[in-house]
Amino acid sequence: MNTETRLRVLQSLYAGVLADSVRRYSGAGILEKVTEEKRSEQIGQGGQIVKSLNIQSPEEVFTALSEITNCAVWEKADSPEGIVMETGSCQLCALAKRFAAGCPCHVYCLHPMEGMVKGLDSGYRFIVEETLWDGAKCRVRVI
Repeated sequence: MNTETRLRVLQSLYAGVLADSVRRYSGAGILEKVTEEKRSEQIGQGGQIVKSLNIQSPEEVFTALSEITNCAVWEKADSPEGIVMETGSCQLCALAKRFAAGCPCHVYCLHPMEGMVKGLDSGYRFIVEETLWDGAKCRVRVI
């Protein structure tokens, strides 16, 4: 197996493990609690993560994670206010729906990205306008 194939397999396994954990948290009735507890950790660790990945801008948060996880491909959308990033598909969200799990969007994607964006500048506002869990796309605005 070549390196690229191994990477794709690992990325798929990673998404599956995350979706399974959300299913288990939901089944135990603790997904909301875990999501909130992890949010404060993720916000606190964001600066460290952006430094380690050498991320310099909010857009790079989205594109770097796309490259690393291959879960969702984020693209910049036109907007007169702030930076708007969108994606129309997400492997983790699709798997969570297939597993009849709870929403994985915040605990494993949006809150970590928010932490990273705020790690660049604590004054940034990270606004989730839509998610694939409930909508047609994920759309995040950074102001």
